[in-house]
Amino acid sequence: MKGRTDRTGTALRKAAVIIFWLLLWQILSLAVDNYVLMVGPWETLLTFFSLLGETRFYVTVGMSLLRISAGFLTGFLAGVLLAVCSSRYRLCEEGLAPVMSLLKAVPVASFVVLLLIWWGSSFLAVAVCFLVVLPNIYINTLEGLKSTDGALVEMGRVFRLPLGTKLFYIYLPALRPFLTGGLKLALGMCWKSGVAAEVIGTPAHSIGGQLYLSKIYLDTAGVFAWTAAVILASVLFERLILAGVERIFSWQPACSAPSDVSAAPSAVVLKGLEKSFRLPEGGECQQVIHDMSAVYEPGGIYYLNGPSGSGKTTLLRILAGLSKADGGELTVPDAVSMVFQEDRLCMTCSALKNVEMVTGDAARSAEALKMLLEPEDLEKPCSNLSGGMKRRVALARAMEARSQLVLLDEPFTGMDAGTKERAEKYISARRGGRTLIIATHI
Repeated sequence: MKGRTDRTGTALRKAAVIIFWLLLWQILSLAVDNYVLMVGPWETLLTFFSLLGETRFYVTVGMSLLRISAGFLTGFLAGVLLAVCSSRYRLCEEGLAPVMSLLKAVPVASFVVLLLIWWGSSFLAVAVCFLVVLPNIYINTLEGLKSTDGALVEMGRVFRLPLGTKLFYIYLPALRPFLTGGLKLALGMCWKSGVAAEVIGTPAHSIGGQLYLSKIYLDTAGVFAWTAAVILASVLFERLILAGVERIFSWQPACSAPSDVSAAPSAVVLKGLEKSFRLPEGGECQQVIHDMSAVYEPGGIYYLNGPSGSGKTTLLRILAGLSKADGGELTVPDAVSMVFQEDRLCMTCSALKNVEMVTGDAARSAEALKMLLEPEDLEKPCSNLSGGMKRRVALARAMEARSQLVLLDEPFTGMDAGTKERAEKYISARRGGRTLIIATHI
């Protein structure tokens, strides 16, 4: 009841604000008392409704919408594709940086005049909208891609997630705030610049052309009415685009399974493995793995015991292909799954969806998770789960993935004795003869 009252109060305040400005507009019109210099809201409304009764109004708005939509969509697609290339290739980003800075700095009027000289008026609005939208979408998309959680990107590499899964569950959540903000800015500028280009180029059947004619004939009511048509069309266009983008961002499609692994297990072989890190303070090297040799036979369970800083996580990252050894030889199976030192879950997704990402099978994922979590917790976003529950989701993801080697880095962190025993029984039941290497404290 309180919520409904608050919404009613908000609606009344908005209506009061609109009425206030309409009254102020009408008072100003009466004070000027000159139909050429200023018309009131009532005259504007009458002119607008008279336009609605003419066929040419719909043809004009439709053609302007077509031009501006074409410019917007091509600018949007080009901006996204160029941003993807720049996020992967440093040379591409450096090469495009001055171009995008120039496009942002050059006034729209300069674009209009130059393009009018080069191309004429036919595609003027399309080209101007393209040039206005492109840098906004490019810059915001690139920033969003750069903000993508590197830990989740590494998780996707280890589990060999398909491109579609990585797109919807790793990259799009990072892009969402950046791309939405860029779209709102680009959509508004697109209509302003597009109609301005039409005013100068005056192509046939265009809102800008009608504004120009209204100016020539001193039809101020017509200028106001066509301006209202621009505002209405831009608001509807913006809401339509943003609603579609929001649906894409909110969509959580079914996940396909990563590629199958070879049926034949193989041993993990280390010969003279070396790994050092350079300390940032003094620039010296700290050796964490020295002349390490070992053989982990297929189907065995092996424990890496040692205190923090003894190189356990470093070794697991090398085995997972996330770090390179400085020296020595290494033989590892093609398919590896892992519980990382951190949980590395997609926090906006449910526990079930996080496991489904690596299995491609929601039913199988639910069956496994019920061995570790209560049924009511499966559909909760991982951000709402406790630390121990998140750890169990990460464990289920590693154990249910198609792999020959399972790497578990402190898998029981955050679990009490009873939960740990439950997790150990789960590992035993779901191991399936795979090789397990488990890092633990002493």
